[in-house]
Amino acid sequence: MDDSVAVDAKRILLRYGAPIAILDDIDDKERIELARLVSRTDVPDRGDRLQELLVERGYLDADAVTTSKKKRRRKRK
Repeated sequence: MDDSVAVDAKRILLRYGAPIAILDDIDDKERIELARLVSRTDVPDRGDRLQELLVERGYLDADAVTTSKKKRRRKRK
């Protein structure tokens, strides 16, 4: 795999809320796969979709995700 693709995938995942500590546990091939899945999602939903994918694959605890969603809710204009 091209290193620039792996770096771009990591940037995408960080941009949409993946914790750095968790990304260190994910190999380049899976990071790229996750970034591709997230990039096919509508922009406003990408952070939530990434969280769902990380929970499905066992990288994040579902309880921690619901707690963080409550904290970051914003009023929409």
